[in-house]
Amino acid sequence: MEPLIQHKGKVVCLNRGHVDTDQIIPKQFLKRIERDGFGEFLFYDWRFLPSGEPNPDFELNAPQAKGVSIMLADTNFGCGSSREHAVWALSDYGFKVIIAPSFGDIFFNNSFKNGLLPIVISQAARDDLAASHARGEWNDITVNLEEQWIETDHGVRVAFDIDPHKKHMLLLGLDDIGLTLQYESEIAAYEAKRKAYQYVY
Repeated sequence: MEPLIQHKGKVVCLNRGHVDTDQIIPKQFLKRIERDGFGEFLFYDWRFLPSGEPNPDFELNAPQAKGVSIMLADTNFGCGSSREHAVWALSDYGFKVIIAPSFGDIFFNNSFKNGLLPIVISQAARDDLAASHARGEWNDITVNLEEQWIETDHGVRVAFDIDPHKKHMLLLGLDDIGLTLQYESEIAAYEAKRKAYQYVY
């Protein structure tokens, strides 16, 4: 994983609550064994019409949504099944940050493990940001993980809380394996010592 310290990106607002993981990445696309390549199937049933043509009414298909890397979602984003593929699809599409009033618990934890930052803000703050975005008052958000705030390009700043351990891992770009490998020399020394006494009775 790459470290995430500060990120500035274009924002898309997804104005629907309780978006479940089956909508984020439908079940028919879960047969892939790689972690990449899921982005083209993100929100497939919403992004595309039955004819296969892009749905012009879906937020991600709007011309101004091209190149987005931050999503302003709504309540309980990522609820439903535990499929980690939902996070893979969002990351593969290009998202770095998801901002919402609340998240599905498993999706929330999977996000951190894959370098996607889920930020919780209040419903009121979320709705105010969505309304001003719809009025065309701003397009980008700067996310400062180290200082724990987000700020629109028209100057509205919102602070957020985050678990210190999860913050530490994102700042250093560590997943669970990377965290363990920080202690590689100690592990190697322990294994060497254990092996030396393995056949002593």
